[in-house]
Amino acid sequence: MDWTDEDPMAERRVEDGGEGPVRPGVRECPFPKLHPSQLNRDDVFFMSLAYNQAIEAWREDEVPVGAVVVYEGQVVASAHNQVLGSGDATAHAEMIAITQASRAIGDWRLNGATLYVTKEPCPMCSGAAIMARLGRLVYAFQDPRMGCLGGATNLNALPDAWHHVEVCSGVLEDECRSLVQAFFSMKRRENK
Repeated sequence: MDWTDEDPMAERRVEDGGEGPVRPGVRECPFPKLHPSQLNRDDVFFMSLAYNQAIEAWREDEVPVGAVVVYEGQVVASAHNQVLGSGDATAHAEMIAITQASRAIGDWRLNGATLYVTKEPCPMCSGAAIMARLGRLVYAFQDPRMGCLGGATNLNALPDAWHHVEVCSGVLEDECRSLVQAFFSMKRRENK
């Protein structure tokens, strides 16, 4: 069955290989969560965790973007978009994860941390990543309209900036792009 054949408001969902009831207000996501091996804690592993956060965003009818922050090999923050649920335009996955990581580490400077995010960050989130002094930022796919780490523009390239974050893109690109495209396709069908 193709994902477009499924009812996004179905009364049940598949999670972790089993069927169960959907919590009230939760939207079924036709994409399964990823289960990466703990043996290979590489960029794909951590982006898989961010992808799983994006699925949680979908289930809350938020734009499916997820983020995790890794510090000294450990996940210290994980978040997904919560703009609609919180009524806060700044509640992007990256912003929430950066705040969580700063609290977990006990410092607003995240020099040794890596932020994994399923879509290239917008101007606000790109700026926050630079201002937080992140050591590295890994995103799945480029956003040519609003991405500000190489897509629409590149805040990281400002010559007089105090900090430049190391950027890597393309990790789980197809999977993360497909998730976002499917979400917006579903929303367009609903709005007809």
